[in-house]
Amino acid sequence: MNLTLKVWRQKDGKAKGSLETYEVKDISPDSSFLEMLDMLNENLVNEGKDPAAFDHDCREGICGMCSLYINGEAHGPGKLITTCQLHMRSFKDGETVYIEPFRAAAFPVIKDLVVDRTALDRIQQAGGYVSVNTSGNTQDANSLPIPKDDADKAFDAATCIGCGACVATCKNSSAMLFVAAKVSQFALLPQGKVEAKRRVLNMVKQMDEEGFGNCTNTGACEVECPKGISLENIARMNREYFSAAVTSEE
Repeated sequence: MNLTLKVWRQKDGKAKGSLETYEVKDISPDSSFLEMLDMLNENLVNEGKDPAAFDHDCREGICGMCSLYINGEAHGPGKLITTCQLHMRSFKDGETVYIEPFRAAAFPVIKDLVVDRTALDRIQQAGGYVSVNTSGNTQDANSLPIPKDDADKAFDAATCIGCGACVATCKNSSAMLFVAAKVSQFALLPQGKVEAKRRVLNMVKQMDEEGFGNCTNTGACEVECPKGISLENIARMNREYFSAAVTSEE
């Protein structure tokens, strides 16, 4: 199959970017989207041109690095998949495909399709952890009885890979779903109770300081999330935040 690509090219964060047009031919329908971009870059290198920069790592839908805005959708037309799991059979021969970086004030462009998503790391560092007793007299986690429903919900929240699709697809560039998932995975478990109040207050504070927008209540974040993180987590985070705000002594 042959495609026309409209790829966002931007030398650096200060430069003015634009969409550049490229033709890529003889693409296997069974190849992944990133493999197709590899073909594009091989062509550009052979022509003596600068290859298009894009993030990738595991290529197994686990790391979340391959965050691209494809034809106006985070991670492209597939549902519950990342860009590296998107196959070219999802497109038609001769189609024009628009490829852009995630757009958000908190995700500044580094180069071409690569954005700086370390804002999410700083939110995690603000409170996304639990106390660990390393005295040598630690308690076996399996000795703590946890209802299966709570454990399942905690695991569901923990599947968040921090790709930022929720931010990119929200019209306010909100990080509420990301933060809610990170808060929920601890809030549902006894191990997370020690820092519960500080965690939610600090993570929400850091989210606001990073410049993310407010929740729009449209649910677009859940729709585009490659791991299907539920909006229930935002409701849980709001409850955790309210409880911490009215009872915290800090």
